[in-house]
Amino acid sequence: MSNTIQRISPIEISQDEFKKIGYQLIDTIADFIETIDRKPVTTGETPTQIQEILGNDSLPEHGTSASELFSKATDLLLNHSLLNGHPKFFGYITSSPTPIGALADLLAAAVNPNVGANILSPMATAIEKQTVKWLAEFIGVSPSYGGILVSGGNMANLTAFLAARTAKAPKSLKESGLANIHYEMVLYCSKGTHTWIEKAAVLFGHGLKAIRWIPTNADNKMNTDILSQTIRNDLTDGKKPFLVIGNAGDVSTGVVDNLSAIASICKAHDLWFHIDGAYGIPAAVIPQYKDLFGGIKEADSIALDPHKWLYAPLEAGCTLVKNPQHLVDTYSSHPVYYNFDNNDDEPSLNYYEYGFQNSRGFRSLKVWMALQQVGKSGYIKMIGDDIALSQMLFEEAKKHPELEAVTQNLSITTLRYVPPGYLQDEKMNETYLNTLNETLLNELQGEGEVFLSNAVVGDKYCLRACIVNFRTSQKDIEEIIEIIVRQGKQLHAKLYDKIPTK
Repeated sequence: MSNTIQRISPIEISQDEFKKIGYQLIDTIADFIETIDRKPVTTGETPTQIQEILGNDSLPEHGTSASELFSKATDLLLNHSLLNGHPKFFGYITSSPTPIGALADLLAAAVNPNVGANILSPMATAIEKQTVKWLAEFIGVSPSYGGILVSGGNMANLTAFLAARTAKAPKSLKESGLANIHYEMVLYCSKGTHTWIEKAAVLFGHGLKAIRWIPTNADNKMNTDILSQTIRNDLTDGKKPFLVIGNAGDVSTGVVDNLSAIASICKAHDLWFHIDGAYGIPAAVIPQYKDLFGGIKEADSIALDPHKWLYAPLEAGCTLVKNPQHLVDTYSSHPVYYNFDNNDDEPSLNYYEYGFQNSRGFRSLKVWMALQQVGKSGYIKMIGDDIALSQMLFEEAKKHPELEAVTQNLSITTLRYVPPGYLQDEKMNETYLNTLNETLLNELQGEGEVFLSNAVVGDKYCLRACIVNFRTSQKDIEEIIEIIVRQGKQLHAKLYDKIPTK
């Protein structure tokens, strides 16, 4: 008879207590979701106020019951957070998260697979592989594209950047480094490209001078004539062009570059064609936008973020690559302490060979489950509704005498508050309007009725509404117009008297 004493660990939770806490937590979250539209988008509390609420206690010497901790944590988070699931949250490009995604993250964490190697995560690896295939099908490229789930747009784009460099640089790059390449490798993107490209150029040793910022045309799309000429100039000067980035929904205004024209230029010069579609490329699923995204099938790599317009909870980005061997060529290594390829009869897919991470969480489950819950047709409806609501906001702003509708692309509208009589008032000018709208944005963000972000369009400081929110309705759009005008009017009354007279 064994005298082994069972280990007692202070971090375990008994089955009964786990169920009790879990049921209570699910009830609380369900109520939170059901009533989210009645809460402020944000409390507007300052960092100092938040710190006071959280407290400044030292690390506890002894433990606290899990039940007590969950009671405290739910209060802190549900009552003192910015709620990007709120129907009037239009800030930046963070979507309202799917309820099924929240449950999927709980399930994923309970199993806790390390999706870096197949042997460590057999089912999770298969689910991620299927998710990548479905995402490729979703946006309209070949399901033979391979890829990997990452944390978000920065990592999706950075992952593709290095694959492009490996594919286009001399084979000696890995051994000898950039310093021993006898020419400068240069890349091309529009002035509307996200700041990730600057991180890539700096962190990967190219330097900011390697970026060719191509001007945009009147539609804010990359000027492909200037792109072609710039590439030719660089070739004449002995440079090595290797990468062109097209935007499929730029972050400020949602513009989609002429991807077909960029693809043709890349093909003519044997350059890697990368599409930053972190925000906008899910709209390619809508039949009437097929032509807008023409050229995506020619892309060597594509970045997209399910946590943006597929409504997945953070974090979920994705890098898709036409030939996934380029990822393996870039990231794979086989130290002696890896024993992940022990089946000669059937090669394993090991995601550590596809990107930066070795240990990886199970990001794909929440995306995989939502794609099945909603289906392609459901996403076509939700994304289409977001676009229609953005168009409604633009049209309502156009009609209002105190608003100026500036741009509308995909689900992003930019607008600004313009006081009555602006053109006839010599005291007011563009500088004043920019100050007025910047101050208005700051007030709106702090007061919690609506949360917008900003964009600068043609030197105009604009309010920017990005609708990636399945909870938003026409009623919200109508109310937002009223809020902007009411707050703009009140703020103008305060600021106008401070304008110095000539």
